[in-house]
Amino acid sequence: MLNPNTHLKSIPKILPKYLKPLEKLGLRTVRDLLFYFPFRYDDFSKITSLSEEFIGQTITVEGTVSKTKLARIFRRKMTIAEIIIQDENNVPLKAVWFNQHFILEAAKEGTVVRLSGKLEKEGKKFLMKGPAWERASREATNTGILVPVYSETKGITSKWIRWQLKMILERIGHSVSLGRSGRETLSVLADPIPSDILQRLNLYDIHTALLQIHFPDSQEKLLRAQKRFAFEEMFLVQLKTLQVKKDWEGNDSIKIDFDENLIKNFVNDLPFKLTDAQRKASFEILKDLEKPKPMNRLLNGDVGSGKTVVAAIAALQAMKADYQVAIMAPTEVLAKQHFESFCELFFGYDFNISLLTNSYKLIQRKGSKSPIGLLEPKRQELLKNIYSGQINLTIGTHALIQKDVKFKNLALVIIDEQHRFGVAQRAALQQAAEEIEIMEKSQRESASSPRQSAKQVPHLLTMSESASSPRQSAKQVPHLLTMTATPIPRTLAIALFGSLELSILDEMPKNRKPIITKIVPPSGRKEVYNFIAKEVKNGRQIFVILPLIEESKALTEVKAATTEHKKLSEIFPDFKIGLLHGRLKSAEKEQVMQEFKEKKIHMLVSTSVVEVGIDIPNASVMIIEDANRFGLSQLHQFRGRVGRGEHQSYCFLFSNTSDNARLKALEQTNDGFEIAEKDLALRGPGQFFGLVQSGIPDIAMKNLNNIQLIKYSRAEAQNLLRTDPELKNHPSTKQALLRFSQNIHLE
Repeated sequence: MLNPNTHLKSIPKILPKYLKPLEKLGLRTVRDLLFYFPFRYDDFSKITSLSEEFIGQTITVEGTVSKTKLARIFRRKMTIAEIIIQDENNVPLKAVWFNQHFILEAAKEGTVVRLSGKLEKEGKKFLMKGPAWERASREATNTGILVPVYSETKGITSKWIRWQLKMILERIGHSVSLGRSGRETLSVLADPIPSDILQRLNLYDIHTALLQIHFPDSQEKLLRAQKRFAFEEMFLVQLKTLQVKKDWEGNDSIKIDFDENLIKNFVNDLPFKLTDAQRKASFEILKDLEKPKPMNRLLNGDVGSGKTVVAAIAALQAMKADYQVAIMAPTEVLAKQHFESFCELFFGYDFNISLLTNSYKLIQRKGSKSPIGLLEPKRQELLKNIYSGQINLTIGTHALIQKDVKFKNLALVIIDEQHRFGVAQRAALQQAAEEIEIMEKSQRESASSPRQSAKQVPHLLTMSESASSPRQSAKQVPHLLTMTATPIPRTLAIALFGSLELSILDEMPKNRKPIITKIVPPSGRKEVYNFIAKEVKNGRQIFVILPLIEESKALTEVKAATTEHKKLSEIFPDFKIGLLHGRLKSAEKEQVMQEFKEKKIHMLVSTSVVEVGIDIPNASVMIIEDANRFGLSQLHQFRGRVGRGEHQSYCFLFSNTSDNARLKALEQTNDGFEIAEKDLALRGPGQFFGLVQSGIPDIAMKNLNNIQLIKYSRAEAQNLLRTDPELKNHPSTKQALLRFSQNIHLE
């Protein structure tokens, strides 16, 4: 019997030659094909007689073929198939197709056909070029309806997909009608949305929804079908986030008491005053650390809003309680900068701080910030220091989750710019925090004996039964703080980060001057160059950012950066101009950045590798080439690389087009959250936050900014888990959630 897991090769009408192209589209089973939704619909539902009033419109005409003709153009290796039909009023229409001579084999004289396309006029005759067509005796699948259009590949057309889906849906529909209350219905196509929710929200059942999304009877029914699947996918997202939250809260963690005097003294010694938002976020985090359950909090701040010092306050509290802290950054450049920042912030404190990346192994000794206190141990020596507890704070990249990295008493994990890690890396980071074993004090002491090898100790990512017996140790999860400088719109935060508590940094430091932003047409380039020449003479530095190029075109990216570097070197022969791009080795990038920090470089030409984290207080001008090729939020991130010092800063958006309405948002505001809302509306959630790789289906993605949908789906998910937490009474929902969880990663 046909079921959702039936392989497409088992369907007689699908010949072997189609299997490889189907695989290319990710279509292997009946389920894959059923849920391969159209990306648009051609409205061919307007069936009418031929008339002058419809010229230029897309219509459907029914008529009898009165004449056929096949012309060959040998020189161009082309055929032209032509038919004349007479509509119900005997008005003629000529239809032509290029290189589709096979149409004449089916559309013979006397055959009644339907044609759907744009109506034109050639002299006094009506004309359609390349219309969709089918015999009028057949049920409409390509004409006379809202016709679904699918993403195609060589050998697989939308027409072929429609034909297969029609047949499959008819067979499933027949099975459903035979066994509406029996097991056969479930085995054919089980509905993951419980029936009481369908009734309460007036949603289509799954079979009706599939019929209406692939072959809609009307726009209204299509919208109802889309609404149903949008709810289904958001419902599964919410079930998943609520389960993650529950699982996380089921763990124990280390209670770290809030030492008010310690924090007050640290804050009072800072060379700047904390904003109210920083104070509030710090307090929320410190209160979380006091709880016996692990913190899982997202620190969501605008660029330049000061999340580093908030993280430092949390780290200070943990380290002063004799626990270790780990901070992970997405790049070596950012990890090195964090290392330098935390060494500065904790100067004078009794902490050892280490940096662990593929390129760097450094230890800053207690209380020192001079080169004399900086050690460069071998990797194994550094790992032993981390494992023995000698290192209080370890900063690194994804190198921290390698198997040989082990901690003695890790209590706090901080992940910076988590969304910039790949999906697999983020899953590993979450797993890392969930599966750390904190050993009892007596075992820590025995484990620190020099006779015991670090290789015998349980790794950050894996539990080890041999390390300790259940009576001697308990599974404890470190507190987890994730941070992002990409402001997340409220609806997106509710939809995707429901398993996390949220702290917002929406205030800038009081002395921070707003960055003056201008859109620059080609005619204004010379004026900007004159301006930046003056800025450099006044001691300032300049960023020049080149447009984002796909990873597959990395060499093109290098060439573009090199060409721009050469051009600017000729325009500004007296300036030292640096070059930074993704193909440079880490050591080369670090050298360029160090020279820029030390003001040895006046102007830095770079690809988008400077989007986050790089802090050059003396840089006062950001130039972005082809600004229209970036999203608003990314442009705001680039802009945030300047304006970090005492000097007035500027951002110039070079544009080669006259349509700059989108970019005007950056001229009008420096508020990252406001810009993020506009970016979300313009680009959609997938492109906005790099969520395309998350595996979240397209319909759910398009509705991530639908606050009502999110509220309803979350409420229903909460109700369901309240009454059936293991989903034992809802096997279809449980199965759908399992499939869904395999394809996505939520925080």
